Parts: sequence; C-alpha cells; structure tokens
Amino acid sequence: MKDNHTGRVIAPGSPQFALHTLGWRAFQDLCAAVLRQVWGQSVQTFADSNDAGRDGAFYGVWVPPNFGIGTNDLPAGPFVLQCKHTKNADSTLSVSMIGDEFEKVRKLVNQGLCESYVLLTNARVSGSSEGAIRDRLLACGVKRPLVLDGQWISDVIATHRELRMFVPRVYGLGDLSQILDDRAYTQASVLLDSARDQISAFVVTDAYRKAAKALRDRGFVLLLGEPAIGKSSIALMLAIAAADNWGCVNIKPRTSEDLVQRWNPNENDQFFWVDDAFGAVRHERHLTDGWVRDLPYVMSAVKGGARVVLTSRSYIYNEARPFLKTYAYPLLHEKEVIVDVSNVTREERQQILYNHLTAGDQEPQRLAQMRPYLEGAADAEPFRPEAARRLGLQAFTKNLRITETDITNFMSRPHRFLSDVYSQLDIDSLASLALIYVSPEGLSSPLRLDARKRDVLEKVGSTVGGVGRALTSLVGTFVGSAKGAGGSEWVFQHPTLREGFAAWLIDQPHLLPVILSGMDDDTLLSHTHCLLPQDEQERGILLGLPASLYPGVAKRFAHIFDEWPEGSCWTGDVIDYLGRKCSDEMLTTFISIFPDLPSRLMGLIPCVSDAPEPALLARLGRRGVLPEEYRRRAVENMGALAINSLDTSWITDQAWSEILTDFDREAIFKRVRTSLAPRLEEAIREDWTNKWLRSGRAEDPLELSLRTYQVAFEEIGDSVTATIFQNALAGYLGDPKFKVSGGRGAPFVTPVGDTSNKKRERSLFSDLGEGM
Repeated sequence: MKDNHTGRVIAPGSPQFALHTLGWRAFQDLCAAVLRQVWGQSVQTFADSNDAGRDGAFYGVWVPPNFGIGTNDLPAGPFVLQCKHTKNADSTLSVSMIGDEFEKVRKLVNQGLCESYVLLTNARVSGSSEGAIRDRLLACGVKRPLVLDGQWISDVIATHRELRMFVPRVYGLGDLSQILDDRAYTQASVLLDSARDQISAFVVTDAYRKAAKALRDRGFVLLLGEPAIGKSSIALMLAIAAADNWGCVNIKPRTSEDLVQRWNPNENDQFFWVDDAFGAVRHERHLTDGWVRDLPYVMSAVKGGARVVLTSRSYIYNEARPFLKTYAYPLLHEKEVIVDVSNVTREERQQILYNHLTAGDQEPQRLAQMRPYLEGAADAEPFRPEAARRLGLQAFTKNLRITETDITNFMSRPHRFLSDVYSQLDIDSLASLALIYVSPEGLSSPLRLDARKRDVLEKVGSTVGGVGRALTSLVGTFVGSAKGAGGSEWVFQHPTLREGFAAWLIDQPHLLPVILSGMDDDTLLSHTHCLLPQDEQERGILLGLPASLYPGVAKRFAHIFDEWPEGSCWTGDVIDYLGRKCSDEMLTTFISIFPDLPSRLMGLIPCVSDAPEPALLARLGRRGVLPEEYRRRAVENMGALAINSLDTSWITDQAWSEILTDFDREAIFKRVRTSLAPRLEEAIREDWTNKWLRSGRAEDPLELSLRTYQVAFEEIGDSVTATIFQNALAGYLGDPKFKVSGGRGAPFVTPVGDTSNKKRERSLFSDLGEGM
C-alpha cells in the first residue's frame, strides 16, 4: 500500500535484508559503515588474527550519538565493537555461540580498553539470550553492554539513505518497497531487473566512494577504465543511490544531443547516465564534437540540480580530451570528478571475487575446493571483475582443474572476452597491435619498420600515419611505453593483452600468414604453438597456428638445425617446441622434411630434467619413429650422468619412464650401486655440484639427488645402498643449526629452534562453500 503523507510504498512487516548472504568481511564492513555514516564514530580496524577479542572489530572513543535503540546511553570512553556473522538465515544467537569471547573481554577490561561492548550480529537475538549475554558481559567488567541483532541493522538500513548510498549493495538484499518512495521504487526496480547479478556482487571500492562523493558534491562524474573493469557497475549503483537519495528519475541518453533534448530545466531531479560517451570501442569524433557543442547545456543542467555520470574507456578519452576545451569546461579537468575505476586494492579484489563466487552457481563443495587458491586468484594481473564472475559460473569452468595454477590462469587470461573487444577495433588500431605482437621486445618509437613489419602494415591495410595516431590513443589501456636498448618502445600494457590478441588471431585466418611472416625465428619459437584445438590445453598464452601453415614452419625449423650445431640454444628451442608445442601432425610434417631429427637428440648434459630432449624422445617413441639405435644411445648417456653427476632424472621424470625398459632401469640401479655408492663422498666434493648449485635453482639439487636415491633404493628393497645415501645426506646436512624434513622429490630444510607458530590472518574466503 502507499502512505499518502510520505509517498513511500509500504510493504507489510518490518524491513528485512538478506544479511546472511554477505560474507563475514562484508558484514564487518557494513558494521563499520554504520559507525561512520550513521553514528559518526571514528574507528580503527584490527587484523583478523591476534585481535585479543576484538575479532577484526573496532576500537575508539565513543561520542554519544543522538540515534536510536539505546545507543545514546553509552558513555564516552573506550568501546569495542564485535561482529558475529552467520550464513544461516534462520540462526538465533546463543551464549554458547560466543562462549570463547568472554575471557578475551575480561582481559580487555583489565587493560582499560573496554568500558562499552557492542555486539552486532545478523542473527536473531531472543530476549532471554540478550539478557544472558548482557549478564556475562557485566560479570566480565563491561560497564555498558549492548547487543544489536539483524533486525536492528535492517531498521538502520531502511531509515538512512546516506548509509545506503555508501553501502549500495544493500539495495540487492531486501524488498525495495520498504525503503524507497513510490517513484524511486519504480526507478530502482527497473534498474535492479536489468542488472541484478551486478548488484548482488558489487563491492564498494575507493573508486566508488570517490564517484559517489563527486556526484553528491559536484553533480558530475566521469568514470574511466579499461574494458570490463567495472565502470558500468559503478554507474548503475550511483543511479540507484540517486533514485533513493534525491528521488532522481534515471535517464540513459546515448549522446550529448539526447541528453540535452531530455533535460527538463523545470525538473531538478534528473539523473543522466551516458555509457561510452566518446565511443564504444574507438574514439568517434562526431560524438566528441557533440559534447563540445552541448557541454554548456549539460553544465547548466548540473547547476540546476541534475546529476550526470559519463563512462569512457581510458584510451578513448585520451584521444577525445584534446578536443574538449579546458578553458571552456574546467569541470571536466578537475581530478575530483574524474575517477579511474581500475585502481582497486587487494582487499577490494578479494571481496569482488568472493561476491561473484557466492552469487554464482558453483556447488558448495567445488567452492570449498577452490578456497586455498583464491587469494592468489585475486592477486592475478590484470584483475578483471568479469573474470571473477566467470569463475563463479559452471558454464565457464566445466573443464577447469582446481589447482593454483589453473585458477590463477583463468583469472589472468580471459582470452575469449578480449577477443570480443579486439574484433571491434578499427584497422589502424589492429595494425598497431599486430606490429607490437610481432615485436615482443617492443616496437620502436618513433616507428622504424623493417621489411617484415612494413609487409604486415600493408597487408593489414593500414598506413604509418594511421598507426601512429592509433598508438597514441591506445596508450594506457592496450599499449604502454617502455625504455629499451634502442630508446622508447611501444609494448602491450600487460602480457595478458598480448595473449588475448593471440586468442583473437586464431579466428582471423586471413591475418595469420601475415603475422607469421612478420615474426623472426625467436618470436616464432617463443610465441606460437602448432597444437590442434583438442590438444591445446594450457596454450592460451601462445598463438595457435593452423595445419595449413605447418609446412612453412617446419622448413624454418629445419633451416635452424642446418645453420646451428648440436647443443646450441637455437636447436634446443626447436627441440622444446617439437616436444611440447606441436601436435603429432606437425611433428610428422617436420620429420618428413628433416628425417635426421633423432640423431640431434643425443647431447644430454647434467640436470637432464631441465633439458627438452627427453620429452621429444618419448614422443618419438610413442609415434614409433624413434630408431632403437638412438633410444639405446640416449639410455647409455643417461646412465653415465646418473653416476658421474648424481642425476636422478631417470627416476623422477615421466619422459624416462617411457624411454627406459625394465631391463634398462635395473641396469642403471646396478651401475649406481657398484660405481657411485662406493665413491659417494668423492662425488659430492666434485666441482660439478658447485656449478649446479650456482645455476640459480631454487632447491638444493645435491640434497634432492641424495634423498631421491635413498628412497628409490629403499623401494626396491636395497637397504644397504639406501643407508649409504642416507648417511651421505646426513653428513652433507651436518650443520647443527639444521634438521631435515620432507618427502621424496620435495625435500626442505627447516632451522632448528624455529618453532614459532605465527597465527595467520583469517582469509576472506574462509567461509566460502559453507552453509550455502
């Protein structure tokens, strides 16, 4: 029904908000917002470990507010705010649920830190439970205990617009008819229906706070950032907040001309939201010319009470800005109204990821499996909310392995999304990115194009002038500037933009030969692969080449083998490519052109596990194209390294499990037993170990070899030889400051006496997958 006096649409019953759908950190932040925005208290946030009973809560000096439900009865003096969140919508708080807090409270009281204790919870609190909790707190020495439940928080949300503006996610937590008046309710409902998923996962970032303040104080804000960084989400939340706080009618014009036509000078509560004000994917000069012409009217609207939000991609605004006259429209050039949305803190990233995961459709057990890797996922560069959204949806993650590497790669390499963006760029921009792509070390600035790059430029259909202009407008979003050996260079702003361009090129068969001809051999080896789509797996960072280009690639590789001797870095790179970056079809194509390949794989050197030859030998064996003569030569070489260099690759590497027969393996064990074990101390002292240790490896290779041999001989039942290696290991690690722990293949050294057990801060994701 409608209250004729206030105009508010009133739903029956008290306001209710789904606070249980917030994570513990988001609920804690909501409590902080209540203190700051409603009670006007200054607060200090504590870490989520070793908090001495303040539970990541707040400490300060209470200034008695003139607001609601007993809070004005709290005296001035130190207070502690404790937040207790539950994901159970029907939970009722009991004394037992906070039983471990009372002793902490007693200590805080004794330290003079807690005269008043405020417990905020989203759970229900019965009268008897509240009385029992208050009695326990009084017994601990608290002078003024206060217990505030989820209904109290809902009432606060319903009665404080300022709170809702700076904690806008609450719009998606309850029935809007209980907090908004008639017109605002209609406006907000339309906005909510159009993007409910954005609201459910929205996080108040510093960028949002700055934008909200600019809109409140100046009536105008320009949101800048890369594609899919969250500009439109912030604009959406500002629109809902404007409907709530000022009763604004939301209007989404497409151009400045549309805005002027829809502006009503007699109505000062209009909210104008213009997405991609100066062009959607490229600068559109006619749109900018329109803003130059219409900005006087727009600023008049702002002075008359209208609110205006514009969004633009940074590179487009950079190109448009010179045409927006600074002297005529100074507001556009004031830093208070221009907000870079891409500036997101680590804590904000984690909350964005958390919210998207809880808003998605992943099963709780799958979320629980992801939990250990999510802090790393939030640290992925660049961080894009769109990637976080996809991680929360089964449709995008059906084949995603739950490992740290795979989840981080999923976040940092959103190739398909970037492909959509690249498809909409103009020819000059695409030519610019193509030239940078074939120049992984950087494209010279000013442009200096050799024959290869000029050929790319002409075949893409651009000009030197067009590329120069495009590079300038792409700076800051797609393109960055770096200092190279020869001066300034154009580069991709972030490596994932290069990877996205590679993903886009896969679907551009007319451009692939052009790009390939523009690459030198080094770029070809390091930035492409010849895997078939079904074999691709984790090759998204590289450019996939179709089978039609295999013969040309094979001829270039054969030329490298003809030009460089065995063991050179160039032939090693080709061997690595053939072992890991090509399909069986490409390997067959290469062997037909260069049948001497097996003979070029015999140059094994110490630390074979780092060499590319074994993987390719194993592949040739599986294909039935590895002559027995060369297989036996490789086995003999490995056996010699097992003795002379304590190289255990033949035990630990999967490739050797395919190359070696059981007879070969027994023969190497015998050689180690009879030729290495008797002279083990001498072998340890030999210079090769020191050279190996200086190779920059993270683990101690000698320790790893000794341990691996010890375990391997134990597994085959040779305890005598195993003991020899065990004793040698103990002697090698004989420094009394150390003790040895660990298992096969992953030894590590721990300082003796380092028994500190530092408490780790509580992870934001600690409750993910529980009670959902």
